[in-house]
Amino acid sequence: MNRGIYECVKCGYREIKDSTEPLIEKACPKCGGDMVLVGFDTMSEMQEPGIGEDNILINKLGEFYVMEPYKREGDVIVFKIHQIRENNFKIVLKELEKLGYWAALKKKDKDGEIFLYVFPAQPPKEENPWIGILLFITTVFTTLLAGYMLSTGYIATLDKYGLPGIRNPYLNAAAFSISILTILGTHEMGHKIAATYHGIRSTFPYFIPFPNILGTLGAVIRVKSPIPTRDAAIDLGVSGPLAGFLVAVPVTLIGLRLSIQVPASWVTQTAGGIYFGENLFFIILEKYVMHIPNDAVLFLHPVAIAGWIGILVTFLNLIPAAQLDGGHIARAFMKRKLHHYLTIALGLAMLALSYLWVAWSIWGILILLLGMAGNPGALDEVTPISKKRLLFALIAVIIFILSATPVPIKAG
Repeated sequence: MNRGIYECVKCGYREIKDSTEPLIEKACPKCGGDMVLVGFDTMSEMQEPGIGEDNILINKLGEFYVMEPYKREGDVIVFKIHQIRENNFKIVLKELEKLGYWAALKKKDKDGEIFLYVFPAQPPKEENPWIGILLFITTVFTTLLAGYMLSTGYIATLDKYGLPGIRNPYLNAAAFSISILTILGTHEMGHKIAATYHGIRSTFPYFIPFPNILGTLGAVIRVKSPIPTRDAAIDLGVSGPLAGFLVAVPVTLIGLRLSIQVPASWVTQTAGGIYFGENLFFIILEKYVMHIPNDAVLFLHPVAIAGWIGILVTFLNLIPAAQLDGGHIARAFMKRKLHHYLTIALGLAMLALSYLWVAWSIWGILILLLGMAGNPGALDEVTPISKKRLLFALIAVIIFILSATPVPIKAG
């Protein structure tokens, strides 16, 4: 027997009934209004191989949606959604994962029709924990080496001007290493906590050692399952930069107090020096918290440089492109194609900015390459973003503006 899809003329409630009558009077279980026939449930009559056989999946989906089959594309089964019974998409995913499936809820731009795409879940690949451990140990070594190099310059400046300060290079190097690893580690653990909260599988942080003046290229975690909702995408994008920023603030304050402050008249321009660019956050701290005079020159202690690196990493990660932290946030508000165009525009802008800082060209190329893979966005792009996440996104924009550093490093 065919089953009909009925809609209440009063409240709009939809339900599948064992009937095909055009009108069923006073049958709405919510308001008691009349129910009119708006379609037919052909779920049980699907003839394509494999669709009608999985009754367990179909029955489970029927708990969450009033729907009808639309088409099948390989392993992907597409359903047209008439009514959403369960607004918490994470509950839907959790139940489907028990059956070995994931799903994506999408809306067509033109007519606003909603479709559910159901596909087999991918088992997570096992990670070798020793890789992360060895990378961390190597990063400790490279940051200690970088801290030692920065410390020798700091001590030489103390000696040059005959000022008191910490002259133990090993202590300064250790302070730099601990500071930068704490900022980067907190950043990535912020992501890890957000991912765990939303049921997203992810790895622990992988630190990236690099034998340069900074000692590292940062740290990353690998996300191993899709992001369920747009709220989750915003949480995932904001959590890392916010956590790292909150640690970078006290680290920077401590570092600035340890830094050397001398009148500008004492300083002569010398070749070979390295100058760290300023951002609004540093300017605010220097002028309104540390009250450093305008006619003073500040030689940063290694701990202050660690805080500066933390702020720069925050800025770079919040660029709203590709699958960067800012990219996840921006993608939550944008359709895939629009965000792809934004990524390309930002990549080209980085290339244009390379006349200010040559390394922007590297970032521009990186963003363009990452943009080729795109950002798939959240599985559920139908449920509205919560007001709380709108606030989180605003906080991310403020941090992005405060940490923006047009010319991070230049040589004297």
